[in-house]
Amino acid sequence: MTSPNGDERGSAELSERGPLTVGVAGLGYWGPNLARNFAAIDGCELKWLCDADPAALARVAADHPGARAASELDALLSDPSLDAIALATPVPTHAELAVRVLEAGKHCFVEKPLATAVADAERAVGAALRAGRVLMVGHLLEYHPGVRALKELADSGELGDRIFYIYGNRLNLGRLRADENALWSLGAHDVSVLLMLAGEEPEHAVAHGESYLRPGVQDVVFCFLRFPSGLTAHLHLSWLDPHKERRFTVVGSRRMATFDDMALERKLTVYDKGFDEDARTYGEYITRSGGSFSPRVANVEPLRVECEEFVESVRSGRSPHSDGTSGLRVVRVLERLQRSLESSPVRPAGRTGASTGAHP
Repeated sequence: MTSPNGDERGSAELSERGPLTVGVAGLGYWGPNLARNFAAIDGCELKWLCDADPAALARVAADHPGARAASELDALLSDPSLDAIALATPVPTHAELAVRVLEAGKHCFVEKPLATAVADAERAVGAALRAGRVLMVGHLLEYHPGVRALKELADSGELGDRIFYIYGNRLNLGRLRADENALWSLGAHDVSVLLMLAGEEPEHAVAHGESYLRPGVQDVVFCFLRFPSGLTAHLHLSWLDPHKERRFTVVGSRRMATFDDMALERKLTVYDKGFDEDARTYGEYITRSGGSFSPRVANVEPLRVECEEFVESVRSGRSPHSDGTSGLRVVRVLERLQRSLESSPVRPAGRTGASTGAHP
């Protein structure tokens, strides 16, 4: 069966003629990791490396002497033997370059987020449909074995017949960005996981943030979302924090669970805690504070799982888990949260509660 993002005939031709050929464009922070993984996958050949920075191109090319090097994406687009291109370029270029790749007849993997506006994400999804090619967005945490196990727990009823609320912390004293705020830089990860866990889009989305270090660029953002099922969620996003946290907590009607990506062991923990109805008194509840246990989580690199998913999707013609439509949903939520941020009251320059003893 052919998926909306796939092309059955093209996949059959790929299988007949040999390895899937992939090029990686954008060799700054994340691109070299994509190149390393695609080069190591059976049935996949890293054929091209592309970056406008000669130093970055030379550095990565030294690790992959069998790949051709180019400073312009056009060289990859014009190669008829190249099957797919992975984009790890700056975020504002994602949608435009994805459309170019798809219109050139190549399958496209693009790092998150798919776009910075819903209209641009829709254009990329439309280009994939017209071209009959796979469009996959690099929402890495959706391929983390711990997150997938958390999703299975929530769906199986292990945490109860209802999930009450979810909250996530993505915090660090991290690199300051000038071209994107904490919502877009950090929130794309957590929104994708939240939508995966919820299985629905929010009906209500509110965000508040503050720009402490660079005017107009929020260093810290707090998000609140409510879903049609009654599920609620809260996200705390910041690169201005003393703690380094990458954590999700799911609170169910029976049990609770936490995924902690910073933990070396016990990345997933289930807590047998909650409230049980007291059989002695109608309508009263007693606290249940049981033990905890940690299900086994496979020790595999999520990026390898993600890259293998892309290769398999191209070969089989089926939609990847984080396909273009999934990426569009994430952008839709991020855009709603951004609009809420922009409508929030702006603190006057120089005003601090500490200097006057007043609350902000």
